[in-house]
Amino acid sequence: MSTDIAEIQVGTELPPLELAPISRTTLALFAGASGDHNPIHVDIDAAKAAGFEDVFAHGMLSMAYLGRLVTSWVPQSQLRSLSTRFTAITPVLAQPTCTGTVTSVDEVDGEKRATVDVKITLADGTVTLAGEAVVALP
Repeated sequence: MSTDIAEIQVGTELPPLELAPISRTTLALFAGASGDHNPIHVDIDAAKAAGFEDVFAHGMLSMAYLGRLVTSWVPQSQLRSLSTRFTAITPVLAQPTCTGTVTSVDEVDGEKRATVDVKITLADGTVTLAGEAVVALP
């Protein structure tokens, strides 16, 4: 998706990425794709033995969704950094929404860059992941 540099300023919001509820199938497929077969993400008995009510999403699945949010806005080649902190688990069947807001536009190393606060929020208002992306502007 092409982005007009003249339109990007502090306060610019990325188009939200609304995801389907996290299913057990999604968790199993992500485990296979990522190689992260920690049973607390796919086996309810293991999750309960670890003190959880049910399985929950891999943190890196959530981080991948934030990457998708940013690279749906600008091409991947313009992504300079993505950092996050995990603030809550994403339970199975939760429906995440990824959002981002430009917090600064600066010149760095000879290119215009936007810093974007990014986060994932569940339908109940819980923020599960928060962070920052830096992208080169076209």
